[in-house]
Amino acid sequence: MHTIDNISQLRSYLWQAKLDHKVIAFVPTMGNLHEGHLQLIDRALEEADLVVASIFVNPLQFGPGEDFNGYPRTFMNDQEKLLSRGCHVLFAPTVEEMYPKTNLSSTVVKVPHLDHLLCAATRPGHFTGVATVVSKLFGIVQPDVAIFGLKDYQQFLVIKQMTFDLCLPVKIIGAPIARAESGLALSSRNGYLNEQELHQAAQLYASLTSCRIALETGKFTMPELEEQAQSQLEAIGFKRDYFTICRQSDLQPAGPEDKELAIVAAAYLGKARLIDNIRFSLN
Repeated sequence: MHTIDNISQLRSYLWQAKLDHKVIAFVPTMGNLHEGHLQLIDRALEEADLVVASIFVNPLQFGPGEDFNGYPRTFMNDQEKLLSRGCHVLFAPTVEEMYPKTNLSSTVVKVPHLDHLLCAATRPGHFTGVATVVSKLFGIVQPDVAIFGLKDYQQFLVIKQMTFDLCLPVKIIGAPIARAESGLALSSRNGYLNEQELHQAAQLYASLTSCRIALETGKFTMPELEEQAQSQLEAIGFKRDYFTICRQSDLQPAGPEDKELAIVAAAYLGKARLIDNIRFSLN
């Protein structure tokens, strides 16, 4: 595996691959890799001849008081994991390489209709930071395919919309959520949880599945189910953020006529902010 930290060197390396007509798949990450990330590499290998992963903790998507400085950085371990999984290239730029001179981007990319609801309501500017850095990375790597996990479903929709609107020639693929045996969605921030909290955290997924079952019975309204779920999570130690039944297509609140649904949730437990979702068709 080639590890490169310079944009021009990466472009030079990938240029030869393009001349050789190789299909390039890209997996952007912030490092501190877990099995979920590595499953994205597996999927990328199915789609392409050459797989590029990136590790970059992007300051533009962290707000004041968030965990940018404390975000786990485990670079040597991440390298070993990527190598063992068959990744071909690791791009690991510095902040100065990605945001020269100012350390921030003078030009930003925003997806307005997804930039004010759910996670964006409590993390203003977060998805602008995500869209900006992903568009920059797409411009650097110029992949044919990019793989993103569906745990952050709002982020996935932001990137799909950005790619479509900017006419970027990248196929966006969403990979299934990787889960522990308990059902807990794998996340780099799970490392903030102690043993007891890890056990409690599995209840977030359990609340999603229970809500879906109750929704399918038709005995409760959507607002009733949302409030019940949040109250139950609070009763076992979570601090609420949101728990919402949405349309899959645009994350707007679902109505009785909507059938393609997503139940999306975020809640705080200890030092961690956890997110999860399930997507399904209502018959």
